Amino acid sequence: MKGIILTGGKGTRLHPASKTINKGLLPIYDKPMIYYPLSTLMLSGIKDILIISTPEDIDRFKDLLGDGSFLGINLSYDVQNEPNGIAECFIIGENFIGDDSVCLILGDNIFYGNHFGNILRDAVQDVEHNLNSNIFGYYVLDPERFGVVEFDSDMNAISIEEKPSKPKSNYAAVGLYFYTNSVIDIAKNIQPSNRGELEITTVNQEYLKRKELKVKLLGRGHTWLDTGTHDTLVDAALFVRMIEQRQGLKIACPEEIAFRMGFIDEKTLLDLGKKYNNKYGSYLQKIVQS
Repeated sequence: MKGIILTGGKGTRLHPASKTINKGLLPIYDKPMIYYPLSTLMLSGIKDILIISTPEDIDRFKDLLGDGSFLGINLSYDVQNEPNGIAECFIIGENFIGDDSVCLILGDNIFYGNHFGNILRDAVQDVEHNLNSNIFGYYVLDPERFGVVEFDSDMNAISIEEKPSKPKSNYAAVGLYFYTNSVIDIAKNIQPSNRGELEITTVNQEYLKRKELKVKLLGRGHTWLDTGTHDTLVDAALFVRMIEQRQGLKIACPEEIAFRMGFIDEKTLLDLGKKYNNKYGSYLQKIVQS
């Protein structure tokens, strides 16, 4: 399975903070925002990842992450010239995806929770062995603000609506999607919405029609944060800070994940820790020493 991180757009909801820098490079407490979706893909066991951003910002991500070899992964880059919708990333990434299945994560989504990696890897298995695409649902009190997914007792999606006035469930469809390879052709054949974008909801509705869409739930003990506004950006930073300071464990630390997933060895992790003359570097070194 391949992975795609979409961190494009103009980030206007975060202006002026994001006026001269892509929001994916803004800090969430002790690390750049893109580290969080990158970590999610790595926890899924995905090592081939495409980062899609704007022409103005793509080189900054390259400067930050390079080819990914320091994490034992392979990073590629491409651009979305205009904000033509989330689903366009499958058209942009067609050659990258090739004949593989693909996981898409939006660059401003943060996930945290017990056994989250197991849930992610279950989704990968469902796509690759059962040919079921998977989306994730998260219980919210105000579903009318989100894309809402309704599902049956077997976790088959039965309806998906974007910001419905009368939601059929309280489960928001979050910015994390596991798809079979047919997503490329689906994206090529859907029509732009009224706002001129290729909508991810339309892609999901097509899978729903084919009866090939499953729902995985993030329940109690799991956190989903969308960092697209000033308030949610601060909320996310405070959440990460609280967990890290109380537990002494880092959230979305790609170097640690690379080590624990077997992507890099102890020496590589130790060398990475020595590059940071701060608590982050000390944390990486302690992982090796513990």
